[in-house]
Amino acid sequence: MKERLESIKERYKAINQQLSDPDITSDIEKMTELSKELRSLEKTVNTYDAYQETEKTIEDLKEMAKDEDAEIREMAEMELEEAKQKLTDLETTLHRLLIPKDPNDKKNVIVEIRGAAGGSEANIFAGDLYRMYQRFAEKQGWSTSIINDVEGDAGGFSQIEFTIKGDHVYSYMKYESGAHRVQRVPETESQGRVHTSTATVIVLPEAEDVEIDLDMNDLRIDTFRSSGSGGQSVNTTDSAVRVTHEPTGLVVTCQDGKSQHENKATALKVIRARLHDLYERQRREKEGEERRSKLGTGDRSEKIRTYNYPQNRVTDHRIGFTIQQLDRVMEGKLDPIIEALIDEEYDRKLKDTQV
Repeated sequence: MKERLESIKERYKAINQQLSDPDITSDIEKMTELSKELRSLEKTVNTYDAYQETEKTIEDLKEMAKDEDAEIREMAEMELEEAKQKLTDLETTLHRLLIPKDPNDKKNVIVEIRGAAGGSEANIFAGDLYRMYQRFAEKQGWSTSIINDVEGDAGGFSQIEFTIKGDHVYSYMKYESGAHRVQRVPETESQGRVHTSTATVIVLPEAEDVEIDLDMNDLRIDTFRSSGSGGQSVNTTDSAVRVTHEPTGLVVTCQDGKSQHENKATALKVIRARLHDLYERQRREKEGEERRSKLGTGDRSEKIRTYNYPQNRVTDHRIGFTIQQLDRVMEGKLDPIIEALIDEEYDRKLKDTQV
């Protein structure tokens, strides 16, 4: 581990030197690239520096523990225990920082939510989930934009697709794919009985053009009059766009942009993301990859979380995590759940690297 850390530290120093080179500072593209790499290494280097300083402190305290003065020895022994614990914590952090990163973590995402089992109540819940993610995004400083939505008769959405753009969005949102279950008394329930309904969530990382070679000859593009909540062109021009990828049958509709051009560009972006996801799943199946993670497969049929309104409780079934703060979670305070999922994934990857 120390060899890798020393190598990272040397690279960090080299980048710092390069960034002071006039030839580099005049090349905006190169400077941006190096600055990003520097930021990605910074936490690891700072943690390694703290680790090395703590190692030195432990050696000094061991010497002090041999002192003739009993009071100094006692103080050194107490501080030595604290320093050893700190060293252990720093070592765990370094192991985590060295775990290979998911290449998609930095990407923006496309989210699709659909009402599933439960009729109108499922659609209302889909709307609640959308607002939950929208508020979570706001708290993170991210932006959201609706691609397409189909409103439910009693409220909410039978289907809604939207993008979330910002810093490392996929690294947080990737845990949300799956079936979400709600337990509550619907407004239409006169007997006061608790009903169970579900909505499905799919989170896809945006695919770059270079990742998916999209042949325009494989696409059928249709235009029609928008019925969504777009700009002034809604219901007056054929601005909505439906793109069908004929070889796979994938269909994407986009109608919330201000123009046909904008909707087409967004629809093509969604098609790329869905094709990227499809090809990745096919590749894993072909290679016979076993998904051992407790965090699950991300399949839309897999129940991942239950929102129990009578008990103000949210339970994530993948890791057995429960929090009695459903009201706060629905206001976008998802951090405790997502942090627990991130910790679980790190711990699993750490064990895998040590096998």
